Amino acid sequence: MLASLSIRDVVLIDRLDLDLGPGLAVLTGETGAGKSILLDALGLALGARGDSGLVRAGAAQASVTAVFEVAEDHPALAMLAEQEIPAVLPLILRRTVTPDGRSRAWVNDRAVGVGLLRQLGEVLVEIHGQHDQHGLLDPRTHREVLDQFGGHEALKAQVARRFREMQAADAARDRAEAEAEAVRREEDHLRTSLADLDKLKPQPGEEEDLVHRRQRLQNADRIVAALNAALDALNGEPTLEVRLLDADRALQRLPDAETDERVRQLRAGLERASIEIGEGVAGVERLLADLDLGEDSLEVVEDRLYALRAAARRHQVTTEDLPELARKLRARLELIDGGGTVAAKLTAAAAEARAVYRKAAEGLSRARKAAADELIKAIAAELGPLRMGRVEIAVAFDPLPEDAWGPEGIERCQFMVRTNPGAPAGPLARVASGGELSRLMLALKVVLARTASAGTLVFDEVDSGIGGAVADAVGERLQRLGGHAQVLVVTHNPQVAARGDLHLRVAKRVEGETTLTEVRALTAAERREEVARMLSGAELTAEARAAADRLMSLAVRS
Repeated sequence: MLASLSIRDVVLIDRLDLDLGPGLAVLTGETGAGKSILLDALGLALGARGDSGLVRAGAAQASVTAVFEVAEDHPALAMLAEQEIPAVLPLILRRTVTPDGRSRAWVNDRAVGVGLLRQLGEVLVEIHGQHDQHGLLDPRTHREVLDQFGGHEALKAQVARRFREMQAADAARDRAEAEAEAVRREEDHLRTSLADLDKLKPQPGEEEDLVHRRQRLQNADRIVAALNAALDALNGEPTLEVRLLDADRALQRLPDAETDERVRQLRAGLERASIEIGEGVAGVERLLADLDLGEDSLEVVEDRLYALRAAARRHQVTTEDLPELARKLRARLELIDGGGTVAAKLTAAAAEARAVYRKAAEGLSRARKAAADELIKAIAAELGPLRMGRVEIAVAFDPLPEDAWGPEGIERCQFMVRTNPGAPAGPLARVASGGELSRLMLALKVVLARTASAGTLVFDEVDSGIGGAVADAVGERLQRLGGHAQVLVVTHNPQVAARGDLHLRVAKRVEGETTLTEVRALTAAERREEVARMLSGAELTAEARAAADRLMSLAVRS
């Protein structure tokens, strides 16, 4: 709700600070006192056009600050988060205008564009008057209002989800069709490339293996010669093992061969040497046996390595990527070689997703039409006491073409009104007169009060051209609406003024040669006098005060 409004140097207002609260606040005063100035100032803080004519004569600038108390889940805070502006509470909107028409705006002391201020204003306050084209007078809001009234949140979420699924399925089908068309355009090149790779049959890790094989083949002669030389040295005639055996036999012929410890150690060493030499011979033979040079010659290996690297250069990939490239080329050609199987499956999936979306959207449409019937009945019940019993409200449903379907459904919704029997129904703003429009908006807001998005509602000229029982009916509905939202109403009717929780009187005062507008919250006694003035005119009478007492007591009881 609007917690406070501070105005500096706007037209006839030099300095004004208003503290507001919940419920119904009424603004009264003589014609020309400046009530419209107050609404213009509020509009300025909400992003309305900054007219240099709003700046008070002689002032450097006009300034308006509006402070709002909102819940932590209010959509205004989400808007600020999107703009990376700290969502600090309370929410403070400030606007200045200079005599040359330049305008600046701030939200929570952060400079912002007037466009953001206007967006915030639309979710914080609804202003209903003759020239208002926002809120319920904007057909773009009607579908959302109807959904809020009908409680269609779950249905809307389902439709939005099905729409996203339909979009994804359509995109997959379109991508497949586009890719298939691209394949057709380059089919010859793809088939030639795939045939080349299929003939080559590249394998993962093949290049590294070929490099190692080439190195072995390049060194093969030197390796074999070295190993054979080692064997020749070990196996020469007589062999080392034979000579070691001869040495051991000679030591055995020594007189003390069996008892001399030194001889035994020599013989044991000769035995170990014989064993090591045998193992050495076996090791060299194993190296020769394990030397796998394969059946390919060095020339064959080098030719294969060259072919792999040449193919990689042609296709601008690494040799390691050649097998994956072949797989991708084969998969692309399957888009046309598979007889349209892939495209057919995706087309069927897209059609199924569209059918599922349409079914969900049609369910939402039926729910909307049922809610529209209930809404029309509820509004009709409110119009009778407002002397608008002959006014008919309808909800027009306009199917959207398929290319305009969206997450909100498959139709547009618009509130229509027929003010006279036999006359064609038309949009709210075009058919109803100023007074009728304000009362019609009041009836709509009373019915929609439980789903109201804006926490503050402003009515201007809602009681234009009415009086008596009709004015009392208007006041009763405004009071009832004030139980759900903060309501500010500019009124000339005592029946409406008597029901206010807060009564603000707008008046002019003259200081020297300067005329100023002031706004003051009235006490209970002052309210009685103001209501009596509204009943009797300039001369207050005892009868007027008694009538004022009666109206105010009735307002308290209702």
